[in-house]
Amino acid sequence: MAHIREQAAAYCESSQVPGYLAGVYHDGGQSVVAHGTANVVTRAPMREDTGFLFGSVTKILTTTLVLQQVERGVVDLDERVVKYLPEFTLTTPAAAGNIRVRNLLTHTNGIDADLFLPDARGRGALKLFVEELGQHCGALFGPGEYISYSNGGMIVAGRLLEVLTGTSYHDLLKREVYATAGMNDSCTSAEEAILRSTAVGHFPDPAARQGARRTGMFMLPDSWAPAGSTPIGTIGDLLAFGRTHLADGVSPSGKRVLSRESAARMRSASHDMGTPNVPPLGLGWPLMPFGETTVLAHSGASPGGVAILAVVPGHDLVFAAFGNDPRAMALHDQILLWLLRQHLGLDVPDLVPDTSPAGDLTPYAGTYRSNQLRVDVSVADGQLEEKVTYEPLDDVQERIFTGFSGGSFPFPPRRLVPVRKDIFAPAGMPLEAFSGYARQFLVSYHGVSDGRPDYRCAGGRMTRRERSG
Repeated sequence: MAHIREQAAAYCESSQVPGYLAGVYHDGGQSVVAHGTANVVTRAPMREDTGFLFGSVTKILTTTLVLQQVERGVVDLDERVVKYLPEFTLTTPAAAGNIRVRNLLTHTNGIDADLFLPDARGRGALKLFVEELGQHCGALFGPGEYISYSNGGMIVAGRLLEVLTGTSYHDLLKREVYATAGMNDSCTSAEEAILRSTAVGHFPDPAARQGARRTGMFMLPDSWAPAGSTPIGTIGDLLAFGRTHLADGVSPSGKRVLSRESAARMRSASHDMGTPNVPPLGLGWPLMPFGETTVLAHSGASPGGVAILAVVPGHDLVFAAFGNDPRAMALHDQILLWLLRQHLGLDVPDLVPDTSPAGDLTPYAGTYRSNQLRVDVSVADGQLEEKVTYEPLDDVQERIFTGFSGGSFPFPPRRLVPVRKDIFAPAGMPLEAFSGYARQFLVSYHGVSDGRPDYRCAGGRMTRRERSG
């Protein structure tokens, strides 16, 4: 871990990231590194046992909970969601009725609610989310047509679990995952987290002390719990959960969390878009190809923080990390690639080795939309220029999104250069940068109507072309 410690210290100093945590389990040995500050205001140090928000890594925990109920015969992955949750509706007529349980877990449901953030707390939060979903959110595409990273789908899955088990999502998570996987320092609320060392998020700010300012919002509302708003734990907890999936569902303590068959289903490809920016998806797990090696890897954002959990089957390795500044995501990537290439000695070629000559770019131009997001694409100097606009539904949505994003909108325009047909990269980024997790910065276009693409995909999320008439 000495090399990782050095990497973390050097990166945090040069990038002004306040604090960083990293842990590696490999071949029976486990180590954790802590660097820097957990909170620039209180100056509390980052410790090896400091807790942090898991963010969207929670989606793997939610999927695990659903698979447990599948094993018990309570739910069928191929059944329509409305059989278990009749109140589930969308503004697109009949769309909800065609979505199956597995579509919730593979991000193939098409629910257009990626930025939909009702301000609800307590035990009724997920119920309220589903109720308001039917009033404000539609469908981007039919189930199974595409992958589009779906916070809404995971939240619906969480509410489905509550209805089927008669237990709140938070209580179910504590009983069925935390307790069985050996996640002894994990909790689900700020009230519990405040009793121990807990990191808070920060945002880049050149004018602030240390180049970062502390977030004004610790966590997102409870209505997003199954997607990642509330679970909190340590690096040791995430390593224990990762080791459970490494060992076919058996936790480090020997307790079985999932059957061998369920664990295998989670890491088997269910859907593949065939583009470098969107990895194939199992149930919950993104199956990221690094050359011939597949890594189960999920990142997680919280207000001013970024986490990652990566499991490397066949090489007995788990990597977990958290940085309390969004800039730490590049360090996650740097360490993960070092572990694969240098530590394990694996061949990880560049994902995008070269570019192809650009053709006519005009078909890509247009306006693309999803829930509260508008992307205007134009052609300029042989490149695409994107202008992304956040369009909040109301003041509540704007307040929550502003806190989550650090108030970083309106977003500045950006240029994209063609890499190959229907694939574009941010101008100025070297091709080798996309070999790791940063492949999500590539932009792809999908479907063709009237000679123009129907969808734009960025960060794994679809926006649909707006057509006149």
